[in-house]
Amino acid sequence: MTLADLYARPGFLLRRAHQIAVGIFVEECAPFNLTPPQHSTLIVIGHCPGIDQAALARAIGFDRATIGLVVERLEARGLLKRQRASDDKRRKTLVLTPQGRALMRRAAAAIERTSERLLAPLRPGDRRTFVDFLMHVARELNESSRSPVIAPAEAHERRRPVPRLRKA
Repeated sequence: MTLADLYARPGFLLRRAHQIAVGIFVEECAPFNLTPPQHSTLIVIGHCPGIDQAALARAIGFDRATIGLVVERLEARGLLKRQRASDDKRRKTLVLTPQGRALMRRAAAAIERTSERLLAPLRPGDRRTFVDFLMHVARELNESSRSPVIAPAEAHERRRPVPRLRKA
């Protein structure tokens, strides 16, 4: 195998693309002290208030231990709060605080710039196709992941389609 072979492998390119995406996200969102997992967490909780931590982990494809650390950090910053579920006192549900909603509004332009920068190398007509291909790969190979994404039912009711991976 040559270096050219390595640099053309889909897995290598996906890893590099992920590294680049995280780098751009961190750069754009530095003023908000926000990481990609934190952003995903806040998005899901914002769209599914009252979701529990296990369903949140499934919704973004994280293991429960990792999402626990993300939730702890966001709670310590006052961006979300945990509360006891009304139907099961042992289960904790998650809701955004007013500070969490405000942060998401303030960070919206930075998030949009992140997407624009990631797609900038592509011709305008190829951008939607590229995203569609990524969604197709993620959907078709979801079960091959250590943490498959299982979108909450509430997410399927939104106008913009969520990749239908598995329903909870």
